[in-house]
Amino acid sequence: MNIRLAIACLVTALGLTPSWPVSAADNADRVRQAIGSAADFDKARAAGKKAAFFCVNCHGEDGNSTYDYIPNLAGQNAVYLLNQIEKFADGRRQDEFMSGLIKVLKPEDRFNMAIYYSGQSVRPAVGNANPLASRGQQYYDRTCKACHGAQGYGNEKIARLAGQQPAYLKKALEAYRAGTKLRNDPIMGSIARRLKDDDIAALAAYIPTMK
Repeated sequence: MNIRLAIACLVTALGLTPSWPVSAADNADRVRQAIGSAADFDKARAAGKKAAFFCVNCHGEDGNSTYDYIPNLAGQNAVYLLNQIEKFADGRRQDEFMSGLIKVLKPEDRFNMAIYYSGQSVRPAVGNANPLASRGQQYYDRTCKACHGAQGYGNEKIARLAGQQPAYLKKALEAYRAGTKLRNDPIMGSIARRLKDDDIAALAAYIPTMK
């Protein structure tokens, strides 16, 4: 364990906030250590479930959102999710509601919540009833699969899309296309700027059905 990570672990164990943004590498190391120990993983998951009572009203008890415009957290890669939580905590990501809520949570709670939600199962939409879904699948395979994966599971650096909420997907893609300060990833921006409204609608119809 490097010195920076050791300090970060000590700080979070004491329930304090680090004076620097926690690096993605440090988060990845912590998550891998927890996953590598069944006892540590079970402990973090149980603690994360308790801490997640803050999130139940919007994201659901098991990370499956109760609203279609709020993202599912279930099944996200734990490292990816922890990094996003930390970005809300230090201001790199901003949301009128989330930014304030995350800052109330102790760093250890944030870590445990990421472990908990990563182990929950996503409930995808049933079937391909929306006629746009087949077109969305074609567009996904052509444009999105290279980064998000054939099954849409993402990885430590890229979000899981499979089973995600349709209205949330639509809102996020529109924000990337518009280049808002909340959605300013250069790769996603360059892709989204080529999307027409019906392309976005098709992706939002297909991606929620991915399992």
